[in-house]
Amino acid sequence: MNSGADHAGLEPGDDVLMQAWVAGDVAAFEILYARHRGPLYRFLLRQLRDAALADEFFQDVWQRVIAARAGWKPDAAFSTWLFRIAHNRLNDYWRGLRHRPAAPTDADERAARVPDPTTPERELSEFEQRRRLQLAIEELPEEQRVVVQLRLEQELSLEEIGDITGAGRETVKSRLRYAMDKLRARLNE
Repeated sequence: MNSGADHAGLEPGDDVLMQAWVAGDVAAFEILYARHRGPLYRFLLRQLRDAALADEFFQDVWQRVIAARAGWKPDAAFSTWLFRIAHNRLNDYWRGLRHRPAAPTDADERAARVPDPTTPERELSEFEQRRRLQLAIEELPEEQRVVVQLRLEQELSLEEIGDITGAGRETVKSRLRYAMDKLRARLNE
């Protein structure tokens, strides 16, 4: 939990801003929004793979944050609370569809166009490595993908990820371990 100033020491921590916002300080919300909008949007975009849908969910999550702000408790970090709201919104959406979207019809062609990564030039390309990693992450089962993204991209603890996903710490740890094993195997192909 971030109770004091942030690492740069220039702005108050999220929990201080949340308490101020709950008390009516609109500027505190503006700082929270600026601080968390990028990570939240990237998370939604990676889950949904559709910019228009990610925009819609992004707005919906912030509306839910605004509506539920009085229920926020300082025992959970703001980022954990925010991502829990996003995760729950995504779960509602997937349940409504009854399945994840189908793979693109040209998935095999796309896979065939992925360059052979064995040349030294490509081995050194950070862009190519990130691209391969992202493709490998997208192939993971949903529960593992969410855990990996929250851990690697948002740098959340196992406990925070558990709070967001509703899974126990050991379940999160297990999902992360299986996901990392799959990613290592995929990237070493």
